[in-house]
Amino acid sequence: MDWTKKRCVPCEGGVPKLARARAEELLATLDGWDLQGEKLHRHFRFRDFAGAMRFVNALAALAEQEGHHPDFALHDWNLLDVTTSTHAIGGLSENDFILAGKIDRLPREAPPEGR
Repeated sequence: MDWTKKRCVPCEGGVPKLARARAEELLATLDGWDLQGEKLHRHFRFRDFAGAMRFVNALAALAEQEGHHPDFALHDWNLLDVTTSTHAIGGLSENDFILAGKIDRLPREAPPEGR
């Protein structure tokens, strides 16, 4: 599925969260993401700190554009963990998969080998 052709829609609650079975089906359309409880998670590794920060800035711009904001943590200078869920419903919605699919298309440099 090409998530980049979709847009996140505002969610103020009142929408049911995705059932685990459906979330697992949709997870199969993404590369490198996993389910952690009722959240999507992906771990990224970058060549250097500057590359990681460029990616974080692009991620922030994308999140603002979509109106759907992930949680993220940069650690060890080149490692980034990104987690997304729809806070208003306490679980996953299609918006999370749209955002994850678009995050995967953000430009990033290949990480160093063996690190």
